Amino acid sequence: MVATADEQDPKGSDDRIALGATGEEIAWRYLAARGLQLIARNWRCAPIGEIDLVLRDGADLVICEVKTRRGTAFGAPIEAVTPRKLARLRRLAGAWLREHPGGGWSGIRLDVVGVLAHPDGTYAIDHRAGVGG
Repeated sequence: MVATADEQDPKGSDDRIALGATGEEIAWRYLAARGLQLIARNWRCAPIGEIDLVLRDGADLVICEVKTRRGTAFGAPIEAVTPRKLARLRRLAGAWLREHPGGGWSGIRLDVVGVLAHPDGTYAIDHRAGVGG
C-alpha cells in the first residue's frame, strides 16, 4: 500500500490549506487593487463544489478560481484549471445566480488567478480574465 501525502506528512494537508488560503488572499488583494469588489469568498454549493471568489467588476459578475503552487514542477498554477474545471465553474456560476437572483449583471465572466509562491516569500501573479468563454 502506498501512503498518501497526508499519511506521510500529517502537516502536509494543513500546509496545502494554508498555502491555498494565502493564495486566495493575495489574489483578492491583487483584484481589489484593480477595482474589483468582493461579494463572497469560498461560496459552497453541494455537491458541485466551491467558488473561491465572487466579485463585481463594474456591472459584471466575476467568478474567480485561484490556484496556488510553490513551484512549476507540475506546470504553472494556472495550468491546473482544466476544461473540466472550467465546466464545473460554469455550473457553480449558474447555482450562485439561482441562489442570488436580481443582481442586474450586464455580464458574467470566469477569471483564473495563478499564484506562484517563491521561496523568498514573494509571489508571481498570473490573472486571466474571461477564460473558457
